[in-house]
Formats: sequence, structure tokens, C-alpha cells
Amino acid sequence: MIVLGIETSCDDTSAALFDGQSLISNVISTQLVHRSFGGVVPELASRNHIQLVLPVIKQALNQGGISRKDLQGIAVTYGPGLAGSLLVGLSVAKGMALSLGIPFIGINHLDGHVWANLLDNPRIKVPFVVLIVSGGHTQIVLVKDWGVYKVLGKTRDDAAGEAFDKVGKLLKVGYPGGPAIEKLALEGDPTYIRFPRAFIETGSLDFSFSGLKTSVLNHIRAIGSQNTQSRRCDIAACFQEAVIDVLVEKTVNAAKQVGVHQICLAGGVAVNKALQERMTQRGREENLKVRWPSPGLCMDNGGMIARAGHHYLQQKMSSPLSLSPVPSLNF
Repeated sequence: MIVLGIETSCDDTSAALFDGQSLISNVISTQLVHRSFGGVVPELASRNHIQLVLPVIKQALNQGGISRKDLQGIAVTYGPGLAGSLLVGLSVAKGMALSLGIPFIGINHLDGHVWANLLDNPRIKVPFVVLIVSGGHTQIVLVKDWGVYKVLGKTRDDAAGEAFDKVGKLLKVGYPGGPAIEKLALEGDPTYIRFPRAFIETGSLDFSFSGLKTSVLNHIRAIGSQNTQSRRCDIAACFQEAVIDVLVEKTVNAAKQVGVHQICLAGGVAVNKALQERMTQRGREENLKVRWPSPGLCMDNGGMIARAGHHYLQQKMSSPLSLSPVPSLNF
């Protein structure tokens, strides 16, 4: 079964082909128009998806040497995400499925991030714990079986990636903030100041990053703009330390609580090397195997949607043409 996966949940337009064994193409077009606004503008995102989605699908088909008539199923993200962006991908998927007479299935974007790990690590066995950490989501999920999940913890306010972007804006390093802060942190002193770690109540696996963001803002105001410029690397390093401390400790505690021995990372923030190294170190200390996908599979991509869709379509599952976008969809 050859499945086309379409991902348009936010500002990345992506299409990919999965043939049951491996990805045979995975095309991602990132919208650069949002950088001048310091964040994603929903209206601009949906307009750009309209312009990009068909050329991206065509490129994915050409790279895979596949004709539309060779497709046996289509998978598409239907939530969570921006309503207009989701609608573009969903409409195209429905139209193609109807014209080709093949089934299509709506995929939960978060589910796709879980499946991304299997693309790079086909020997992963369930159960395991996955930390989904991105600009819009921060969750710890127990994967009991493929497609069978239990949310163990989630953010109560900002996602970790959102906090990176907002602090990046405070430090005037541009958008997206995550890669810029990671680069600055390499030159910074992580002991310059200790920002708060929100572990919430004892035993909780939930996250909160709004207080950390406010603490950074207050510190920047206290030292002034001139000192902030000279201390940007130090502030970035200390902020990143605070985020990673909480992400790592909560995820390791989650694995120990449910008695699993594997941790996977997923989402855009999973490419952060400091996070990878710290999680690996703590995993080694606790006899936990830690894995994560390659960078291209951590970001929003059609490959993870195609992989998830292939599994569900093989189970004879499909979605009706009446399926609508669900911007606030969760597990």
C-alpha cells in the first residue's frame, strides 16, 4: 500500500509517500513570510498553504517516481493546528481521494509525531514514553501500543517551544527563537542566574513555562537594554537550562512511574542537542533507552502523517468526507 501523507497544521506545507517499508519521499516547504512578524500569522499561513500544497504534492510524487493512480490511500492532518491551515490540507486530501476512488483518513498531528520515531527506529517496541515538545505542544504520553495512548502530563499554559520563541523575541534574536537561543546558549554561562523551575505539586507530570518566561522578562527589565545585549548569551543559557531541567526530570519520572524502559522524543524542540544530551545522560543513569527521530522528522512533516495513515488504513479504518478540521484536537 502506497500512502500519500499531507501536513498543513501550521506554517509548514509538507507531502510524503510511504510504501509500507520506508519513506520514498518527504517534501517540506517552510513559510519564511512569518519571520518579519515574530511569529506565525494564521491568515498568511493559510494563504501560503493554498499556493504551496499542490506543487509540494507534485514534487513528492515526482521524487518517489509515483503517479497519482498508484496511490492506495491518503492521510492528512485534521488537528490540532490553525483552522485555516488545516482546512487547506484536508480539502485537498478529500478532493484527491474522491477523484481517485481511494480511502482517506484524518490523522491527529500529535499521533504523527509519535509515529515519526518508528520511521528512524523501526525496532522500537511498545510500550514506551514519548515527550512531544514543540512550539504548540508539550506532553508526556505513554504509548501502550501503536495508536493506544495515555497522556501522563501536559503543559498548563505555554508550550516549551512557545516559551523559546517568546524569550527569543525578548532577546531580539528573531523567529523562530529555539534555534537562535540554542546557538547563543553555547557561548553563555549557565550559572549566571538561576531562573525558576516549575515542578508544580509533588508527583505531577504537568508543565508550566509562563512563570519562567515572566522571570526572564523581569530580569531583562531590571538590568536594562544595554546590559541585556552584553548578557544575551548568559540569559539564553540560563533560560535553556531551566526548560531542559524540567523536561528531562518530568519525562524520566514518568517512565519510572509507569515502569517502562524506553523514552522517545518528538516535535521541533526535540532537535535541541542540549535536551538530547541531558535526556540521554539521565536515561543512562536510570537504565532507560533514549531515542529521537532525525531533524527532518522532528519538525512538522508529511512523512509522519503518511506512516500513521498507513497503519490505520491497513486496519481498514478511514474517515468520512464530512470530516472537519479540529483545531483543538488532543489525544
